[in-house]
Amino acid sequence: MLVKWNPRRSLLNINDDLDRMFEEFMSTRMLEPTTMEISPRVNVEENDNEWILTAELPGVTKDDIELNFRDNILTLSGEKKIEKEDKKKNYHHIERSYGRFSRSFAINSSIVTDKIEAKFKDGILTVVLPKAEEEKPKLIDIKVK
Repeated sequence: MLVKWNPRRSLLNINDDLDRMFEEFMSTRMLEPTTMEISPRVNVEENDNEWILTAELPGVTKDDIELNFRDNILTLSGEKKIEKEDKKKNYHHIERSYGRFSRSFAINSSIVTDKIEAKFKDGILTVVLPKAEEEKPKLIDIKVK
């Protein structure tokens, strides 16, 4: 028996296959919290007196953050810990990731290390690195004759 090919039916089957694959992926992988290397988003700015680093660290507490300044390299590291598993919750979709993070930034100025300040509020870490006096730009008055 010869069956006539129907392109419309083939497209509908492909659509069903893709839907089934997506459903399987979402029902297994996306329902388990993932542990992976995460990388916080950071802004680094410089002005005449200091360097300012601002990092987004949602879901992290200040106790989970480590800062280190050595050989003119500022290293921000820590861990975003997984929330305590609650068997009563019926998750349908999980995208949040957890794990260790570490970022390093070279600072090309002399820094007054004992005056470095850091504050953490609402998931935002701000680190201020004051420049040493010899690094600050100096205004020189030049008289034109």
